[in-house]
Formats: sequence, C-alpha cells, structure tokens
Amino acid sequence: MSQGASTDVMEHKKGEYVHIGDAEEPELGIYDKPLPCFGCGIGWFSFLLGFVCPLMWYYATILYFGNYYHKDPRERSGLAASAIAALICTVVVIIVVAVILL
Repeated sequence: MSQGASTDVMEHKKGEYVHIGDAEEPELGIYDKPLPCFGCGIGWFSFLLGFVCPLMWYYATILYFGNYYHKDPRERSGLAASAIAALICTVVVIIVVAVILL
C-alpha cells in the first residue's frame, strides 16, 4: 500500500465508506463485480425460482439467517424477500392443512 493510499484510509472517520480496490484491477471496487446467478444475486434468483419450486425460498432463508449477505451486502434484500416468501408459504400451507383436516 502506498503512503498516499494509507493516509486516505486513515483520514476517514469510523463508519464512513472507503473505496476498496481490487488486487487484479485496481480501478474496480468491491461492488463493481456482477452478482452471481445472471447478475441478480442468489437471493433474488431464489425468490423468482421459488414460485416454481418453493424449497428455494427455504434455501435462501437458511442463507439469510446464516448471514451469507456479509460477503456482499447487495444480497441482503433478495435473501430477505425469499425469507418473507417462505414465511407466507408456510402460513398458507398450515391454513390449508388445518382446513382440510378439520
């Protein structure tokens, strides 16, 4: 790290965003890389695929509660949407089963 770069990082207050460069291409930041799953991220991909296979919502819920989004905060909203969809799906299934059995 050069002297100029280290002083830039030190001058920022705690909690402020600092540009993090890429080792292979220094002009790219950490969020300039595309997300996996066709660029929409695992969370949103699981959310959309969950309408065909609801087990994907539960998979994304496990990732959400396992703090997978700490690797890339852009994943958090999609994983949260999948967790909410899994909750709604579970409630609907419980109501349907209760109506059928009663």
